[in-house]
Amino acid sequence: MAEPAGTDAARAVVARAIGRRTFPAAVAEVGGSGGVLWREPFGTLTFDESAPPVDEDTIFDLASLTKPIVTTTLALEQLSDGVLDLREPVATFFAEWRGVDRESATVQDLLEHSGGLAARLIDRPPEVRREFEHDICTMRLEYEPRTRSVYSDLGFMLLGFLLTDRRQEPLGSQFERVLPRVVPGCEALTFGVADGRRAPIAPTLPLDEDVRRRGRTLTGEVHDPYAAALGGVAGHAGLFGTAADVGAFARATLRAARGDASVPPPLSPDLVARATAPSVVPGSSRALGWDTMRPTSSCGGRMSPRAFGHVGFTGVSTWIDPARDRYFVLLTNRACGGGSLDDMREVRRAFHDALADR
Repeated sequence: MAEPAGTDAARAVVARAIGRRTFPAAVAEVGGSGGVLWREPFGTLTFDESAPPVDEDTIFDLASLTKPIVTTTLALEQLSDGVLDLREPVATFFAEWRGVDRESATVQDLLEHSGGLAARLIDRPPEVRREFEHDICTMRLEYEPRTRSVYSDLGFMLLGFLLTDRRQEPLGSQFERVLPRVVPGCEALTFGVADGRRAPIAPTLPLDEDVRRRGRTLTGEVHDPYAAALGGVAGHAGLFGTAADVGAFARATLRAARGDASVPPPLSPDLVARATAPSVVPGSSRALGWDTMRPTSSCGGRMSPRAFGHVGFTGVSTWIDPARDRYFVLLTNRACGGGSLDDMREVRRAFHDALADR
């Protein structure tokens, strides 16, 4: 396969980031609607001198890529089947979501991070769904729904709960059922890592606030403490996968975004167009689970206005540019003693700008 323009520059960006200890491990993939153009592993699984090298099959904790890949996809699936209306009030699903300030919030508001919720809980996370649901539904809203957009894990946790309840089927089971229909062969794109799988797994280290797991190395175990408390399956985090699998999902989405009618629901062109349409909320860059192109975003400044994508706390990202017929995947384990979120953002911008068409 012919490497895309800028590959050498992008390769240098990743190698330099490893040298600066922004992350120890990375796999990059770039492609178009016709297939993969470049895929390459970098570094070692940890910063330890004896750590094994990364290969193309290395599995990463995909963190918040769960939001668009799982939760948005399943919301679209229920929408296409007539099971869910995105205009439904959140109060329809949760008895404790009550109050004048909450009445107008809808499923779409949660998908667009404009439902009024804070990013995270202030106190130590609960241990079971019922407690999470109570804490989220009764907490004070930070703003009136649809007046702002504040990135919220809590909103996507509620989405995971309501999608589960509406189908009366666990979130993971729904994803396992829907994914093969739209993206065949994504064996490693799952919640958690299957027992007995021999592929290398890029580990992470718990957050300081994660007192239950402090001092452990998390290998195949979800990094996010909220998702961990929910058994590793949640609407905001919990997905694991390889660059090839994320690339396959991105490629199907890219094809649909470019009008390929052979892509079935819930990634059909009409549904992907709805999912990636920018929110009308003032100042928002969000769509339905996806983020959209802004000059200051993590995709750099050279993608087209039609580009959309997402990032994850552990150091992962995928961006899709229908106008250029390109998708970009960069998976790392920054959350294994690596650099700051700002460091990672600089790497992402440089990586994508390097790959901009000359």
